Amino acid sequence: MTEQSAQVEVVSFSARYAAAFAELNREWIETYFQIEDEDLKMMGHPQSYVLDGGGEIFTALVDSEPVGTVAMVRVDEMTFELAKMAVSPASQGLGISRLLMNACIEFARDQQAAEIFLITNDILRPAMALYEKSGFVRMPQNNDMRYARGNTEMRLSLR
Repeated sequence: MTEQSAQVEVVSFSARYAAAFAELNREWIETYFQIEDEDLKMMGHPQSYVLDGGGEIFTALVDSEPVGTVAMVRVDEMTFELAKMAVSPASQGLGISRLLMNACIEFARDQQAAEIFLITNDILRPAMALYEKSGFVRMPQNNDMRYARGNTEMRLSLR
């Protein structure tokens, strides 16, 4: 099976994908930026950081191998943060990010959330394009200071 004809499956978190969640994110972060304390908290403790609070982590699989991931962190009853979206370089361009994004939006709607926000950096042009195509809107300023690299806040209203 070639990469172009590969079937992609998006699944909910399983402990067997915890290492892939960390590795896929470490790869892109270290390519463009530096790993920060907040990254280590989430990547090292996905159960307590994301899942125990009512969030979810999705993993994209090709031939049962993890090639992409994203987290939905519950902030409050009405809000989720979309975080740690990553697709392996070898699997980019196959629409995997779009599938992960769709899973996140569907999850938030199923949870009756009113809004999803994310913090990103505007040098990540393909990611920015995906967010904008998905309906996220840039905020005038970013007040979230957890990440030194985070210079852009975007929000998607689900109502």
